[in-house]
Amino acid sequence: MTARHQSAARCPVRGHTPPPQRHLPIYGPAFDADPQATYRRLRELGPVVPVEISPGLFGYLAVTYQACVYLLRNTPVLFAKDPTDHWEALKNGQIPPDSPALQMMMPRDNALWKDGPEHARLRGAITGALARIDTYALADTVARVADRLIDTFLAAGQADLIAQYADPLPMLTVIDLFGSTPDHGQRIIQLVTRLFAAGPDAAQANAALEAACLELVRLKRDRPGRDIVTYLIQAGLSDTEMVQTLLLLFGAAAPPTAKHIGRGIQRLLTNERFAGSVHTGVTPVAAALEEVLWTEPPVANYSPLYARGRQHVEGVPVEPGYPIVISFAAANSDPAVTVDYDDRAGNRAHLAFSAGAHGCPAPGLARVISEAAIEHLLDRLPALTLAAPADEVPELPGTFLAGPASLPVRFQPARTGR
Repeated sequence: MTARHQSAARCPVRGHTPPPQRHLPIYGPAFDADPQATYRRLRELGPVVPVEISPGLFGYLAVTYQACVYLLRNTPVLFAKDPTDHWEALKNGQIPPDSPALQMMMPRDNALWKDGPEHARLRGAITGALARIDTYALADTVARVADRLIDTFLAAGQADLIAQYADPLPMLTVIDLFGSTPDHGQRIIQLVTRLFAAGPDAAQANAALEAACLELVRLKRDRPGRDIVTYLIQAGLSDTEMVQTLLLLFGAAAPPTAKHIGRGIQRLLTNERFAGSVHTGVTPVAAALEEVLWTEPPVANYSPLYARGRQHVEGVPVEPGYPIVISFAAANSDPAVTVDYDDRAGNRAHLAFSAGAHGCPAPGLARVISEAAIEHLLDRLPALTLAAPADEVPELPGTFLAGPASLPVRFQPARTGR
């Protein structure tokens, strides 16, 4: 065992309130200011390290590429996804119900949190429904949504492209795919945003979101259409499974894609290597967005899983009963796999879409939305520039999602209409 592995092995997660100095927090101002500094420090301790995920909620964080791949590829054989029987603190009622991280990690009746036949059945319903999406029609939907959003600020010559474009666009696109009415869709969008902010009202947002999704399910049972919700109903899912599957699809498709779009725009406006070449067509938007998935994945840390008995990961013992969170951001920045951009062109071995049995079921659809959104924006906004110093663009705080919190820009104003 190497010295760094011995260091990690000396501080296993024991009890619900372990010594805080041995469990680096992956939340709060210090972490938010420079997450990569925390990942580098953790990698010095080992590939899988005890951390405090949120106040009073302890577990492990996998921070090397090989460790993350091993964990994801060995689920569900050596590691389980369902917290119900495997998360001791949750079973013992030791996690406050208003814990922000709990809303992101609690067991739900959808494919993300199931193992074995149940997982296969629920995931099969999702992949079957998503396979019916016409990618050309999806790109047209994105363009239509993009035009509607751009028209609201085009005459002003300035905008915050996070609040006014990147954040709402994927949600509005998903709402369209779900066949929701505009008013109901707007309510769902607001609740998803509150839930993923992982703030003090996350529990209330979750309850309200579940109720809104149930309304949509009942509407589609009465009035089916050619939409994702109807396709899932036709696959035989119960109301409870439908609600939690819709939450999964909203959560997987909208906030991460929004952050990918926002980061992609930021990169094009601040990185000379991409900005000039994208505008001249030398480098396609797709290539720039793929580089973002390597260097700054929108889902920084997630996909919790649980050891089935005591396991060893890269020589480090991992105790059962505690969540093991996958750090996609740390894995992709691991020096063991980091190479220059020119050498990485066309390489999609990053973990931004996870991997294994619970990997993203439709990364191609996410790519279509992100690429179409940015291409349409560049077409419609001449002379687009950042309206703030690049080093003053604020970052989104939090453990799970990463991206710019706002992106003020200027451009040549114009009248709406195309």
